Amino acid sequence: MEADWEVEIGGDAPVIDGCWDGFVDLRQSPDEAFQLAETEQLAGFAEVLKTLNGPDSTVWTSKCDVWAVSPGDFDVDELDADPNLAVCAVACYIDLLARGNRGWSVREDAVASCKWLCLCLGRVGLSNCRADLVIRRARVAPEEWNHGVTAYVTACGPTVTDAAVRLSLALRVLQTYLCVWFDPTQR
Repeated sequence: MEADWEVEIGGDAPVIDGCWDGFVDLRQSPDEAFQLAETEQLAGFAEVLKTLNGPDSTVWTSKCDVWAVSPGDFDVDELDADPNLAVCAVACYIDLLARGNRGWSVREDAVASCKWLCLCLGRVGLSNCRADLVIRRARVAPEEWNHGVTAYVTACGPTVTDAAVRLSLALRVLQTYLCVWFDPTQR
């Protein structure tokens, strides 16, 4: 699985908002993930969000989306894909915030976590997909700022259905590593 990371902080860079109007706190009721419009668009997405917001998770999510990618808007080389089979693509993003005292108050901590996660994802033999992790400023409470990570995941295939299946697999892989992200015994 292809993976990379970057930092987008300052200026007009987007921020992650864990307190936005309409925010559904899946930490309090993870099963509400099955009611989100975004999860109806991709099989398995609700389960991923439920796990990421569950009591044993090291992260929580504040926002997500799923969309079809236009044919000319993805690079088959970046997805480690066969150009003859990479006709359609589907993508999503998940805004991730660290739980409790595991927060990324220092940018270097977020960078170290993203480097580790990219290394782990790069070892997974899953073609036709990639994850891009973007470190951003994040509002985790009304008056509390920290750092967060927007995880963009893209997958392709010969049909939209094939791309969606591959995206679901890539999200499961991402979820697996996010659940051990801060566990020092796993690093």
